[in-house]
Amino acid sequence: MSDRLHQFVEEFALAYEAAGIPRTAGRILGWLMVCDPPEQTASQLVEALGSSKASISTMTRLLVQMHLIERVPRRGSRQDYFRIRPGTWSERVKNGLAGLSLYKSLAEKGLRLLENAPPQRSERLQEMRELYAFFEEELQGLFERYERKQRKRKG
Repeated sequence: MSDRLHQFVEEFALAYEAAGIPRTAGRILGWLMVCDPPEQTASQLVEALGSSKASISTMTRLLVQMHLIERVPRRGSRQDYFRIRPGTWSERVKNGLAGLSLYKSLAEKGLRLLENAPPQRSERLQEMRELYAFFEEELQGLFERYERKQRKRKG
């Protein structure tokens, strides 16, 4: 792996580590974003990343469970190949939008519980609800525009 690719993979790993994903899993993701061919065996990942076979095995299993990568069978091969799961980035955004709805709903539930309380008591929940409702609406519209743009580009 070239120094520039290595640097990219490490930056990718650090970004995902900051988001709560183990650094080795982030390295796997980073490498699978730039490697050629786009499908890699566990042995190829071990060699490219300098990680142990056990670590690669554990982290690919985690990434498969998180729906970020997938196993790809190859006819005539007994090895598993891994690649970035097609559509995974859009799916992650959709899941994030669902999370916004959840937080907005929690705030609404709290507001219903405090409907007879003095207004200052519900200010925090009101602020939370307004923020998540705003972002839910705005980001949903952005995502729909993105999907239209992608369909137009492909079609």
